[in-house]
Amino acid sequence: MTIIPSTAEDKKNRKPNSRQNISARETEFDTGFENSIRPKTLNDYTGQSQLKETLKISLDASKQRGEPLDHLLMYGPPGLGKTTLASVIANEMGVNIKITSAPALERPRDIIGILMTVKTGEVLFIDEIHRLNKVAEEILYPSMEDFSIDRTIGKGQSTKTLRVPIPKFTLVGATTRAGSLSGPLRDRFGIIYRLEFYTPEELTFIVKRTASILGAKITEEGAVSIASRSRGTPRIANRLLKRVRDYALVKADGVITEDVAVKALDLLKVDHFGLDNTDRNLLKLIIEKYDGGPVGIDTISAALGEDPGTIEDVYEPYLLQMGLIARTPRGRKISPAGYKHMGYKIPSLQQGFFG
Repeated sequence: MTIIPSTAEDKKNRKPNSRQNISARETEFDTGFENSIRPKTLNDYTGQSQLKETLKISLDASKQRGEPLDHLLMYGPPGLGKTTLASVIANEMGVNIKITSAPALERPRDIIGILMTVKTGEVLFIDEIHRLNKVAEEILYPSMEDFSIDRTIGKGQSTKTLRVPIPKFTLVGATTRAGSLSGPLRDRFGIIYRLEFYTPEELTFIVKRTASILGAKITEEGAVSIASRSRGTPRIANRLLKRVRDYALVKADGVITEDVAVKALDLLKVDHFGLDNTDRNLLKLIIEKYDGGPVGIDTISAALGEDPGTIEDVYEPYLLQMGLIARTPRGRKISPAGYKHMGYKIPSLQQGFFG
């Protein structure tokens, strides 16, 4: 597996967000930990059953034909396993994978350099593919369709465009914003699939599997408690497990029981819905400052000091999934369930609005 790092300029320009805080969504990426718990095959991969079934058929067909898998686009909230699935695809095909992200491909030579080094059948994984600039997109078009790169040589009147063939490969794109992709780029993917939030049962299995890999002792009830507060997201479940494991080691006898898990998660201020301080502050803001909404995303962003993209990509999907907020033409609005969860009385107008 090859990981192509972001440029220094890209890292400098990235905006910090609250996921960098100690919370259920901390993003201090422990590469060794993540790699150690990632499944290697589709059979080991938990969840996303429909996608797995589709992928298995496509993978088997590709191997029988002796051809690379068709280009694949995966979209959905962060932490649902897009990078892991890309690695599984490469393992199933018996090829290497090159991993990069769209913000790192700022100049034409960045994307051309990667494409020129791709070997036959390899998987090229581009995260945050919706952030590709126009030049990089246009370079990708012929490479995805005809497996070639258009290169310009010479200057002035002697300028010529040469089409250089490259080996056939599989591009796997991942995005949290499928709607931000241009039509021409999206249409070049043969397989497009939305990753769904995981069920509590699936997350419980993942928590127990990760605990086994970490050598942590955990009861069924302890695993269920962690899974229930993981926002339907495996990455969050694994992060919470690490924090609960530390608590169990220091404050208990090292065994993660239901009681230990609840106390540890309460200490982390992760409630029984999986909401952390930022989630609750968002709901409280709309209720107290804007009478339950509707209120625009830019207003929420300014009031919370959060980037609008972070709110839309990280916080909102789960709040919408749980029915705590709703999107209306005029902005975000708290639902009766949101009022109830936050311990506020439901206004009569809100009851009428949501029926």
